[in-house]
Amino acid sequence: MKKRVVILGSTGSVGCNGLDLISRMPDMFEVVGLTTNVNISLLKEQVDMWRPRVIAVMDKEKCSELASVINLRETKVFSGLDGLIEIAALKEADIVLSAIVGSSGLIPLMSAIKANKQVAVASKEPVVMAGKLLMDEVKRKGTVFIPVDSEPNAIFQCLEGKKKESVRRLLITASGGPFRNRTQEEMAKVTPESALAHPVWKMGRKISVDSATMINKGLEVIEAHNIFGFPLSSIEVVIHPEAKIHSMVEFIDGSVFAVMGRTDMRIPIQYALTYPERVTTPLKPINFFQITALTFEPPDLAKFPGLRYGYEAGRAGGTMPAVLNAANEIAVEAFLKRKIAFLDITSLCHQIMEKHEVKPDPDLEKILEADRWARNEARQLIGQ
Repeated sequence: MKKRVVILGSTGSVGCNGLDLISRMPDMFEVVGLTTNVNISLLKEQVDMWRPRVIAVMDKEKCSELASVINLRETKVFSGLDGLIEIAALKEADIVLSAIVGSSGLIPLMSAIKANKQVAVASKEPVVMAGKLLMDEVKRKGTVFIPVDSEPNAIFQCLEGKKKESVRRLLITASGGPFRNRTQEEMAKVTPESALAHPVWKMGRKISVDSATMINKGLEVIEAHNIFGFPLSSIEVVIHPEAKIHSMVEFIDGSVFAVMGRTDMRIPIQYALTYPERVTTPLKPINFFQITALTFEPPDLAKFPGLRYGYEAGRAGGTMPAVLNAANEIAVEAFLKRKIAFLDITSLCHQIMEKHEVKPDPDLEKILEADRWARNEARQLIGQ
């Protein structure tokens, strides 16, 4: 039987890659639900091709455009957050690929888990904000939770079938981004265009900037802590410019397991969709004879303090990770609109973290309240 798939965020980079893979495996999958934020034109193309049973548009104003561009006789339409929640829990779906960028994906993801769907999670922000709540629900429901981002996906593969007590540390690799060899003075002058020009990965705008500041690795440390349950002290970041190794796990006997592969997000997306099976990839295999070096460096926390703030937020716990994530989302948006400088992104995040009074063991409402508070604080600082 075909696996029935819902893609939350189908018009983004991960969503499009997911649909590309599904198009190459028509006997394995059926697309039953698609969602977008505002990209109506691309959603129309996807609806024409896949004929999903339901679609949702987060932006309610944009939803009004649907009738004029999409034949809706075969497709039910939802709008706003309520629409995403309903599609995430769609009765007919087997797998939910959660690819909504940023914190907007948190509540729909929780909805999918509560509906006992197999979830493939591409955006780290919901797991950073409310990882404990999400993973507690995963355990309660007994559902399958597979991270899609290349680094936690690699760790997931390395840990599969292993006893937790046999692990010494998790090693998250990082390319170092486009500014690894730039000075502070040079980074003070970088433009959005240069921040978006990642040397090895093709990604969306927000994650590309996060990679340039390296705050993405701080968020990935929190993400790995929440998903896999290891203490922050046993999670390390290693700069690996070639990006051939996507992360590693060191065991207590000294063995190190690593996942290697091409820098193409379709590989971890396919693994998450076909899990627990592996199927032939449409991509060319990695050519080891073209790899001239595998180098590793410690991260420069002085030049890239975003990574340090990730550890600090993780140690503070409670609502602090949600605050760091929210402040970063607003700061990145402002940088891309040229309202603040590149180095202001992490500076603004740190200022807001210092102002925040942590709420321990928060429920979902307290997490969302902290998220709103941090966004308001960030906007006020940017306005000043």
